[in-house]
Amino acid sequence: MAVSAGMKQRLALITGLRGLLMLLFGVFAVIWPTEALMVLVVAGALVLLAAGVLGLWGLTFGGEKSPNYWFDVVRNALAIIVGVLILISPLFSTVLTVTFLSVLIGIEALVFGAMEIFLVVRERESYARIWPMVVQGVFYILFGLVLVIFPMFSAMIGAIWIGIIAVIFGVGLMTVAWRMYRAA
Repeated sequence: MAVSAGMKQRLALITGLRGLLMLLFGVFAVIWPTEALMVLVVAGALVLLAAGVLGLWGLTFGGEKSPNYWFDVVRNALAIIVGVLILISPLFSTVLTVTFLSVLIGIEALVFGAMEIFLVVRERESYARIWPMVVQGVFYILFGLVLVIFPMFSAMIGAIWIGIIAVIFGVGLMTVAWRMYRAA
């Protein structure tokens, strides 16, 4: 099936729009990382709220009740409650969410680093050189400590990195869109 030139141009424009939106998000995240994190948490709250309302709507008007009916009711009600609580206090929710996730990832990195060092030292006969694995384990531990000790700072640095990556991908998408448009 052949695609018309007009369709190719519309696809190129849509790709260009995606690139522009990604570029704008990336610039926003690099310039205002704290606000970008807050926007993401509020967007998550809106998703929870919509999922809870639609879930309860589906349970009410969806026909037969499943064996998990009350579990679904509680889950959807909790989604609505959490969504509303986040929307009531988005700044507190952002700090709480970001801190929790940063500390959780930091603890994971600490455990991975310690396990890697322990296992490499224990099984050193299996390796020609153990120092690269030990250094990698130490870097995991240092990364975990930074996340646990400075969770908000780490999250802001992460948001800036995500913004930089979004800018790069946005420029790439806009370049692809321009080439698609010229080829149409």
